[in-house]
Amino acid sequence: MSFSRDQAPPSGELKTPPVGHVLNKPTAAHGPARQRPSTHGRLVRGAGLCAAVLLLQAGSPSLLAGEAIRAFCIDFNWGPGGPNGFAPPGLWADADPEQHLAWYAGLGANVIQTFAVSANGYAWYRGGKVPPQPGLHHDFTTQLVSLGHARGMRVMGYFCVAANTRWGKEHPDLSYGTPATFHLPLTDAYLDYLAEAIADALRKTKMDGFMVDWLWNPSDQARQQATQGQWLKAEQQLYTRLTGKPFPADGKPGPDDRLLYEQKVTERCWRRIHDTAKRVKPGCIIWLSCHDVRSPHFLNTSVFKEVDWLMDESGTPEAMRVVASRLGARTRPMLCLVGWDDRHQGQFMKGVGTARPLLLCLQAAKNRGRGRPRPGLCAS
Repeated sequence: MSFSRDQAPPSGELKTPPVGHVLNKPTAAHGPARQRPSTHGRLVRGAGLCAAVLLLQAGSPSLLAGEAIRAFCIDFNWGPGGPNGFAPPGLWADADPEQHLAWYAGLGANVIQTFAVSANGYAWYRGGKVPPQPGLHHDFTTQLVSLGHARGMRVMGYFCVAANTRWGKEHPDLSYGTPATFHLPLTDAYLDYLAEAIADALRKTKMDGFMVDWLWNPSDQARQQATQGQWLKAEQQLYTRLTGKPFPADGKPGPDDRLLYEQKVTERCWRRIHDTAKRVKPGCIIWLSCHDVRSPHFLNTSVFKEVDWLMDESGTPEAMRVVASRLGARTRPMLCLVGWDDRHQGQFMKGVGTARPLLLCLQAAKNRGRGRPRPGLCAS
C-alpha cells in the first residue's frame, strides 16, 4: 500500500482481462486533471491500485475451489490533507460500494481486497468497536461484502499493524508520535485493541479474510523523531519481560538482544492476530504483505508457516526462493512488482518458476518521490 492520491496519475484506464488470463499492463493517459471528478473516478485514479491473479496448483486448497484468483485493491490509506501522509479521516467517505462492485466486476476480478480499518485508524463499516470514517455515506465494507458474495466474489479487509494514527493520538504514552511509518510498540494494550478490531470486523462485515500490513516493530526514525531515540517506558518494560534481561542503562540494546526482542514481539503479535481470526472464522484467509521477507525479524517465528498468503513487495524472485523452505504447506507465495524506482520491471519475471502457486499483480505505486508513479507487474 504505497501510493498517495496527490501523486497519482491524473487519469488512467485498465483493460479488463479475459477470465483466467494474466492481467496486462494498464494503458494510461496523462492529461490534465478534471475538476471534481466523480467519487468513483477519483478513487480509481487517486488511490493505490493493485490487481492480482493467483494460479493455483491442481488439487491444492484455494479460496474459490481451484478457480484462478484475480484480486484488485483500491487503496484508501493515502491522500492529501492529513497530518502525516495518510488520508485524513473521512477523505474517501463517499465511496459507493455498488460502484466499486461494478468496477471490480467489470475489471474481471473475483477477489476484492478492500479495508476493515485503514492506517488513519478509522473503520470502513458501521456499528463496530472501531469508529467509522467520519461522514461515511454507506456501511461500505459490509455492503461490499454482501454485494460481492451475491456475485460469487470474495472480499478481503485490511489492517495496518505498526501504524494507526487515531490509536497513537489517543495513547501518546504507547506510541512514538503518529508519523506515516512504524510508530507503534506492540504492547499488551495495543494487541488487545488489534485483536478486538479483527474479531469485530470479521463478525460484522462477514469478510472472507484480511490483509495484514506493516507487521514490524517501531522504526529508529520514529523513535528519533518522537523521543530523540529513547525507548518508551512501556516498550522498555516489554523488552525486559520478553527477553528476561534488564533494559540497558544507556538505552541502546545490542544488535543480538534487539533482534531477539523483535522476534519475540513479532511472534507474540502474530499469535494474537492468527489465533483471534481463526477462532472467530476458522476458514478466513490471512494475507501478509511484507516488503522484506528475508528480514531476520521473522526468523524463529511461526508467521511464514501459518500465514495463508505471503506477498513479498520487494519484487525480487530470489527473495522468495530464499524463504521458500520456511513457508507452510498451505502458504501461497506472492511476488509484487509495483514500480518502485527502477525495480519491479518485467525483467524481474525471469526465472520465476511455476512450481509453487503463481501470483501476477498489477499495481500503480509512487516512484518514491521522483517523477510520476509507474504501473508495473507483480508475480510470485
